[in-house]
Parts: sequence; C-alpha cells; structure tokens
Amino acid sequence: MKYEKMKNYGEGKFRRITGMRRRTFNKIVSILIPAEAARRSKGGPKPSLSIEDMLLATLEYWREYRTYAHISVEYELSESQVFRIVKWVEDIVISDGTFRLPGKKALLDSECDCEVVLLDATESPIERPKKTENAIKSC
Repeated sequence: MKYEKMKNYGEGKFRRITGMRRRTFNKIVSILIPAEAARRSKGGPKPSLSIEDMLLATLEYWREYRTYAHISVEYELSESQVFRIVKWVEDIVISDGTFRLPGKKALLDSECDCEVVLLDATESPIERPKKTENAIKSC
C-alpha cells in the first residue's frame, strides 16, 4: 500500500520520511522476510500488510510516536493488529542482533572516541500499586 507510493522516492525524501537510509530499510526487510516465512510455515495467518508496510508502520510508531489508533486508520487495520505488527517487528530486529549496539565494556575497551545518545520513547506498561485497605487507611 504505502510502500508502493514511496518506492520511487529519491534517497533524500525517503530518508526524511522514514528516518533511515534505503539501504538500512532494505537490510531490515531482508531480516523480516525469513522470519515471516518461518511464521507462515508454522501455520500462521497470511499478513494483511506487506513486509515493507509492516516496517513502515513500525517506523511511524518509533519516529513520530503516533498512537496505534492513528496508524490503524491509515493502514485500515485494528489497533490490536498494529500493536502486534509493531511488537513482532521489534522482536525480530532485536533478536537478529545486526543493529545491536556494543556493550559498555566494549566501548570502554575500544580505542575509538565515540559518544552515543539513546532515547527510549516506547510505551511500557506501568505497574501501579494495588489499592488495598491498608493503603487507603494510611492516607
């Protein structure tokens, strides 16, 4: 759907929209294709989006911090489907290890003088304390 429109964009425009070079985008797609084939061989459902569109939806979530509701409207999916797609792409990319940063010890031991700034803007569940009778009385 959306990727078909973006396929012919120049490198600069593609990078402005996705936040990554086309080469990096294609590398992630090459990681996702075998994972999707393995999922399908185990009897998983046929995906409603292409691999490229799944990655674009994930990049929109990561880069623009759009809600699942907004992304679901754009891709004509339910919010839960978008959540599952983003989670699946994240899990596959993390488990592959190609884009993993070196550990703290490796950076300290290396001779390179580099600075890395990481921002984590993903949603994470919050564990709230249970409302118990004792907690209410203590207030």
